[in-house]
Amino acid sequence: LASPETSVSVSPHNAAIELSKAPGSTGHWQKFCFGLDASSALQERLFVSEENVDGFLGAVSCPSSCSQSALESQPLIEVLDVTEDRIQIRLK
Repeated sequence: LASPETSVSVSPHNAAIELSKAPGSTGHWQKFCFGLDASSALQERLFVSEENVDGFLGAVSCPSSCSQSALESQPLIEVLDVTEDRIQIRLK
């Protein structure tokens, strides 16, 4: 993380944390963990990406006991747009 660019904004009903990658860090973030403190059980959340959507839908629609041919017939999922109000994906 790039410490100077990281910020926190807290209001009575909301909190926002802005994180920035260090200049040498590359690639997309896959997930983040949060909780009251590092010693407690942290909750994990995934960022919306094609890989995470594919993994989630694959686990839901085809459990680990699926055959290879069933896995190959799974639709291709493309994340088109992500906003605060909606997520738009396309299945091929």
